[in-house]
Amino acid sequence: MKFRLSFDRNTFKNEAIAAWLFLSPALFFLSLFIFWPIAYLFYLSLTTGSFTVSGTEFIGLKNYWRLLISPDFWQVLGNSIYFTVATVIPSIVIPLALAVLLDREIPLRGLLRTAYFIPSITSLVAVGLGWRWLFQNDGPVNRLLASAGLTGVEWLSSTTWAMPVLILLTVWKQLGFNLVVFLAGLQAIPVQRYEAAELDGANGWQKFWYVTLPGLQPTLIFVAVTTAIFTLRSFEQVYVITGGGPLNSTNVLVYYIYEQAFALFDFGYAAAAATVLLAIALILVYFQVTSWGQND
Repeated sequence: MKFRLSFDRNTFKNEAIAAWLFLSPALFFLSLFIFWPIAYLFYLSLTTGSFTVSGTEFIGLKNYWRLLISPDFWQVLGNSIYFTVATVIPSIVIPLALAVLLDREIPLRGLLRTAYFIPSITSLVAVGLGWRWLFQNDGPVNRLLASAGLTGVEWLSSTTWAMPVLILLTVWKQLGFNLVVFLAGLQAIPVQRYEAAELDGANGWQKFWYVTLPGLQPTLIFVAVTTAIFTLRSFEQVYVITGGGPLNSTNVLVYYIYEQAFALFDFGYAAAAATVLLAIALILVYFQVTSWGQND
C-alpha cells in the first residue's frame, strides 16, 4: 500500500513536471507578447515625457486624474458607448435572423452563406474608402435620395449623421462572422427538441422563442462580447472616413489614444486611456466567462 501511494505521488510529480515543460514555450511567448506589454503599459501610464533623450518621469496617478477631469475624454467615452451599443444590437439581431433562415433548405443557400461572409474578409481600409465615397455630399447615396425627391444629407460633416454611417459600416463588416457563429450554434441544438415542441403543438415563433433562443444562449453571449470588443477597438473606419470629426462627434477610444500618443506625443496620458480601454475589455471577458460557467 505504501509502495502504491509513493508510486502515485511520483507519477503525479513526473506528470506535473512534464506538463510544465510542454507549457513553458507557450508561457514564455505569452509573457513576452502579452503580460509584459500590459505591465509596461500600466507603468507608462504612471509617467510623463516621451521616448527622447530627456526620457520619462514618474508622476503616479496624475494621468488618470487628467482623464477624470477632461471633457474631451468623457465625450470620447460617451461616443464609444453609443457606438458599441448601437453596433452590438443589430449585429446580433440581423445575423441571427439570417442564420435561422439559412439553416433551412432554401435555393442557393451555400452561395448566400458565402456572400454574407465576404465583408468579414475584406480590408476595412479599402471598405472605408468606398463608404466615404458613397456618403460624400455628391456621392451615390445623396444622388439616390435626390432621384426620389428627397433632400440630400451632409452625412460626414454632420454631428448627427456621421456616427450612424460608422455604425452601419461596422455592422455590415461584422455580419458575416456572427452569421457563421450562429449557424454553428443552430447545428448544436438537438433536433429532438424541435420534434417535441411540434408534438406539443408549438408554431414557428414558439419554437424559435422556447427552443432556439435558449439553445443559443452561450452563442448569444459569445457573439455579444466579441462584437463589443471588436467595436471598442475600432480605428480604421474612424481614421479613414471621419478622422474623429466633426467636432469630435465620432472620436472613439482607440482613435483618441492614437491622437494623444502619435499626434501630441503624450504617451503617459495615452497609456492611461489605453489602460481604461483594457479594463473595459477585461470586464467584458469576465462577464462572458462567468456567464458560460453559470450555463454549465
